[in-house]
Amino acid sequence: MSHPLTPRVESALDQIRPFLEADGGNVKLLEITNELDVKLELEGACKSCSMRMMTFKAGLEETLRRAVPEIRSVEAVNLHAEVSE
Repeated sequence: MSHPLTPRVESALDQIRPFLEADGGNVKLLEITNELDVKLELEGACKSCSMRMMTFKAGLEETLRRAVPEIRSVEAVNLHAEVSE
């Protein structure tokens, strides 16, 4: 069952997706918990980009917090994955 905040979170993510897609990446909403924690997964080039932490903090997290201030936290489950070169 989908969380009531899902449409608002997806709408906020849709605002930043064109920028991610332009560089070969994307983001997927995995879950919104009952505690209002949002779990995301970075996809494509975003998974291994050296700027992924900045993209997450200044882009995804900030956009979500402005659009859906009720959320408690935003986490990218694969944010700390090793960068393979």
